[in-house]
Amino acid sequence: MMTFHGYFRSSSAYRCRIAFNLKRIAPEFVAVNLRKNEHRTKEYLALNPQGLVPMLDTGEARLTQSLSIIEWLDETHPDPRLLPDDPTERAHVRAFAQIIACEIHPLQNLRVLNFLKETYGRDQDDTDAWCRHWIAQGLDACEAIADAQSHEGRFTFGDTPGLADICLIPQMFSADRFGLSTDAWPRLQAIRAACEAMPEFADAHPARQPDAV
Repeated sequence: MMTFHGYFRSSSAYRCRIAFNLKRIAPEFVAVNLRKNEHRTKEYLALNPQGLVPMLDTGEARLTQSLSIIEWLDETHPDPRLLPDDPTERAHVRAFAQIIACEIHPLQNLRVLNFLKETYGRDQDDTDAWCRHWIAQGLDACEAIADAQSHEGRFTFGDTPGLADICLIPQMFSADRFGLSTDAWPRLQAIRAACEAMPEFADAHPARQPDAV
């Protein structure tokens, strides 16, 4: 039995929930409340020394980092595929996903925002503006990449959702959270609409999670 440790509003956990739904996998869920520092307890650090979510206990190993978890799912539960078979196309999908997971998301992470507040005396308005700046830069690149695709598919890289879309939807949710209009990115808005019409994406939304507050 798989056990998934996450937090309803974590973008990284949100990505994994979408992937689980697309794969028709329902791990047991354990809530880790980041606002209450449950990720810093001795018990949780024994499971995940980095002290972050998500963490997936497969029954045989403990996996961390959302992209690693999702790629493991794709390799062990290959239907439906979340990454293309062609190596070049797969590299393009990974690059798109990493713009979000490696370039945007770390700068809006709760621990980074808390550091800005506690160390530099920034208030909520300042940290929200910080997030909007970095999210906008990243989504500019994502829009250009998505718009440059030669196909007319509903999703970022074709007619079926994959890793790129799994990363995009939580990031668009974060843009909403920090008060950033997404009107500047019509292609991304269209992809978002196609994704959110699917129950696999809709059911993964933070507001629908058992630990949502």
